[in-house]
Amino acid sequence: MLETLPVSVIKGVGPETVRDLESLNIITVGDLLEHFPYRYDNYQPKDLAQAAHGEKITIIGKVHSEPSLRFYSKKKSRLSFRVFSGNYLITAVVFNRGFLKKRLSEGTQVLLVGKWDAYNATLTASEIQLNPSEKRTVEPVYSVRGDLTVKGLRKIIRNALDYVSENPTNDLLPEALRKKYKIPERLQALRQLHFPTDRQSLKHARRRMVYEELLLFQLKLQILKTRHRQLGSGVAKNFDPKIMERFINALPFSLTKAQERVVDEILTDLKSPFRMNRLLQGDVGSGKTVVCAIGLFAAVQAGFQGALMAPTEILAEQHAEQLSKLFQPFDVKVALLTGAVKGKERRKRLQDLENGDIDVVIGTHALIQEVVRFSNLGLVVTDEQHRFGVEQRRALRSKGEQTDVLFMTATPIPRTLAIAAFGDMDVSTIDEMPSGRKKIKTAWVKHDRLEAVLTFIRKELKAGRQAYVICPLIEESEQLDVQNAIDVHNYLTQFFKEFHVGLLHGRMSGEEKEAVMTAFKSGDIHVLVSTTVVEVGVNVPNATVMVIYDAERFGLAQLHQLRGRVGRGDAQSYCILIADGKSETARERMRIMTETTDGFKLSEYDLKLRGPGDFFGYKQSGLPDFKIADLIHDYRALEVARRDAGEMVSSKAFWEAPEYEGLRERLERDGLLESERFD
Repeated sequence: MLETLPVSVIKGVGPETVRDLESLNIITVGDLLEHFPYRYDNYQPKDLAQAAHGEKITIIGKVHSEPSLRFYSKKKSRLSFRVFSGNYLITAVVFNRGFLKKRLSEGTQVLLVGKWDAYNATLTASEIQLNPSEKRTVEPVYSVRGDLTVKGLRKIIRNALDYVSENPTNDLLPEALRKKYKIPERLQALRQLHFPTDRQSLKHARRRMVYEELLLFQLKLQILKTRHRQLGSGVAKNFDPKIMERFINALPFSLTKAQERVVDEILTDLKSPFRMNRLLQGDVGSGKTVVCAIGLFAAVQAGFQGALMAPTEILAEQHAEQLSKLFQPFDVKVALLTGAVKGKERRKRLQDLENGDIDVVIGTHALIQEVVRFSNLGLVVTDEQHRFGVEQRRALRSKGEQTDVLFMTATPIPRTLAIAAFGDMDVSTIDEMPSGRKKIKTAWVKHDRLEAVLTFIRKELKAGRQAYVICPLIEESEQLDVQNAIDVHNYLTQFFKEFHVGLLHGRMSGEEKEAVMTAFKSGDIHVLVSTTVVEVGVNVPNATVMVIYDAERFGLAQLHQLRGRVGRGDAQSYCILIADGKSETARERMRIMTETTDGFKLSEYDLKLRGPGDFFGYKQSGLPDFKIADLIHDYRALEVARRDAGEMVSSKAFWEAPEYEGLRERLERDGLLESERFD
């Protein structure tokens, strides 16, 4: 393929230019052609009647007066002259280009780009062209390094386009696909992206290359998914449907339609001879744990063991408590294995697990230690999966032969991110809340309303309820003027003298945290001052108030997780966000939080506000660095590419027909047909 040739074959690319291009990761002709502009400057001439004061505009006009040149120093000068543009006579000012004075005679046509001062009818030009030969409307701007200039890079790219057009190769996309979506041929699209004739042509060219990039990525995921099924053959779990029905009917509540749909998806996976590789996502309180319990019960009924790994001891204990109650009538043996289980009891549980006397084990990362061995592990569930590293998840999965895997998350993932980051997994979504659950009322107040907030908390405490107060820091910080947990705890202890105020933060030992949470759950602590330790895993139905200090310091997803700690009982619950909202982004976050309690809507907002790279508060592993596609704005193209990739990979034509040869060659060139599944 021509695109794989070294960039040095292009006219005008010598050894020094090769080094500059290499610093931009441009090694081949293909890399050069796919080094897309990061922005386009608009040179569409503007009617001055439509121009706003301070706007950067382009005008075309004729010089009306002899230029006046004034020097400030040897290198600094100011050139001014009058220009007729349309019906307007304006003043044009150009700095440090005194040499133009002799060339700007009256009647000379000029193109000027600059900032428009409507009050003084003056255009301060950053660019000037005399007698413009071609009408420039859109001009690309590239990132460059070393001695390479944007102008020089444009020339090299033009030479590369000419080189490829003289030696044509197969288009990556089949003609039928190009006709279906009315998109241009690849070479035509590349030429328009680098040398656009107008905005419309540029739009079509971009649409073509975005689709191509997303299709190649989705093909990779679909191929990995197919290979995962072929090479990772699992073991079918043959459970009795009648016993499963009895278990589901014995649950203390009816399943929602969303839960029923997701349960069917999971049970179908377990019955199949292929390994399950599924992500289960659902909002706070949507009932993921019950769905997980049904899956674990099915695995046990089929003669296998199940394991559930949670990120914290508090969450592991909560799961163990819930699952024990659900499994008890059906004689399923449940055990907890965390760092807190020590000595003789720990040795016994490890022995029972290896012997098969324990059906379901719940624990933290303690489950992945070498000493933990299973008799016949069949299903692994990882809760809050993004909190574990790749190796931790893989270590637990490898403790069984061809183990089925279910990942769970209470952080609703926007559809675009789910498709991009988890496209090689099946995704199940619980998008319906249990009936009868009251919506949490959310309010945003500024710091000067603190006393009113505390008075409201006192009212709830007197009614027998409990409250959380969340702070972003543990101790006072000189760098950040935000409320810290220790100071707030001291203040509230004085304010609520008749009540018990507790403190919880990440520096406390596991035993200390457990003691505080036990006291809060039992009602001995009335107000719990905490850092975000309580974000996941605390279930206290009697808590009805969630107060979050300096709420602007948290992302929408985290605020929503914190809000989800209340509203778990029958009483009306409240979330109060304390933030001054000094920035526009902060005000926008507070507004969104008060308007919706839908985690999926919030996740979409969060994606737009923070971008895909920081959605979980860190660089999300698995997200590709796209050259032209944008996960937020190109989500429709992403869905279309996913659907098309799925149909292609499952068809015989994709692997054999000549029209798909270009795509197959590109996938092989990028190593996508040999690469392992990225986790």
